Amino acid sequence: MCSILKCLAVVDDLIKVKEEDAEHNGSKGESVAYYTFHGLKQVSSRVNPIDCTSLPPHDFQLNSRTIGSMLMLLRSWHLWPKLRGLSFITSLLMYSKSFVSMLFLGHLGDIALSGGSLSISFANITGYSVLKGLAMGMEPICYQAYGAKRWAIMTKTYRKTLILLLAAVFPISLLWLNMEPILLWLGQDENIAAVAKIYIKYSIPDLIAQAHFHPLRTFLRTQNINRPLTISVIGPSVLSVCLEWWCYEILLLLCSLLSNPQVGHELGADQPKQAQQTSIVGFTLAALWGILAFLFTTAVRDVWGRLFTCDPMTLGLTSSTLPLLGFCELGNSPQTAACGVLVGSARPKMGCNINFVSFYLIGLPVAALSAFKFNMGFVGLWFGMAAAQVSCTCMMVCTLICTDWKQQATRAKELTQENEDSKNDLEAPLLS
Repeated sequence: MCSILKCLAVVDDLIKVKEEDAEHNGSKGESVAYYTFHGLKQVSSRVNPIDCTSLPPHDFQLNSRTIGSMLMLLRSWHLWPKLRGLSFITSLLMYSKSFVSMLFLGHLGDIALSGGSLSISFANITGYSVLKGLAMGMEPICYQAYGAKRWAIMTKTYRKTLILLLAAVFPISLLWLNMEPILLWLGQDENIAAVAKIYIKYSIPDLIAQAHFHPLRTFLRTQNINRPLTISVIGPSVLSVCLEWWCYEILLLLCSLLSNPQVGHELGADQPKQAQQTSIVGFTLAALWGILAFLFTTAVRDVWGRLFTCDPMTLGLTSSTLPLLGFCELGNSPQTAACGVLVGSARPKMGCNINFVSFYLIGLPVAALSAFKFNMGFVGLWFGMAAAQVSCTCMMVCTLICTDWKQQATRAKELTQENEDSKNDLEAPLLS
């Protein structure tokens, strides 16, 4: 054990020195696996595997790719608490606002809870999800531009994304101000619609703040600058999604942070093998997170609903559906991590197609048949969600397995090319 620790420590120091030398000399340098292999050969001449004393030099026959992968995982695990911990806290602070709002609304009465829930769902569908979707367009460009050290592309992308989101705020705000007649036209109760209108009217300032927050978060997260986000998030986010959506969105952000920024960096730096290894790490951790979510939702199914309401019917539905929600997370966590990999490799269209087929061509029909044809009611709707998650995960996994990472690294070079005079420059259509 002592020899293993010393080997890893010495090789890790060797890699850092080589990387610093390569950066200082302006060269690309060798891969992590190369230095790992030759570093272990040097270490083997100095460390005794029994008592950690010196030994005569001898040839250390190891697979450089395997050792490089192992060391990369160890180094990545060491960096994750620093680089991703604050981002997770940022997300937690954002969506805990919704949790607290629902908690108080539940104790104000059934009408307040129903109106607030309806307002949050309406705001998320027509506003927050739109801003988030528009902002996601800058992620693959910034990630790969950062890896390729194309700073001008990152700045231009940030400015244009901010202008785009601010322009989208105006029509969304008009829609929110006219929410009450829309809900009445859809057959909602007048009292609930009136409460929902008041709730969403005071959410418009938060919508403007979100328009600034999403591109700024991506711009800073691309550079692994996470601490400012933890401070600034206290102001921007007030309302986002209801309880079920809060759980899904927090997992989406966490898993994406583990995958798509690093994948984009590695592809932009022309490191396809490291990008592949990063995607595997993110996918594995997401699967473990899904298992934890399943265990948690199953354990609290009888007490979770009491935090929000005392209505017996609502408590019964919550108790019966929380295990199904946890089961959905077994598929949702890996598929959101895989979706993050697709975004990091500038293939959001592929993820969009998979989500459309899974949720709208498979999930919705299964939900409708289970709920109405087989009279399973509310539980049947969650069976549809489970079917969508399973199918989406399978398609995402197949897509990642079939990915040509060398071709994606070449494509990342083209996407970050800064030759405005060239007709083949792909930067122009991305930033125009």
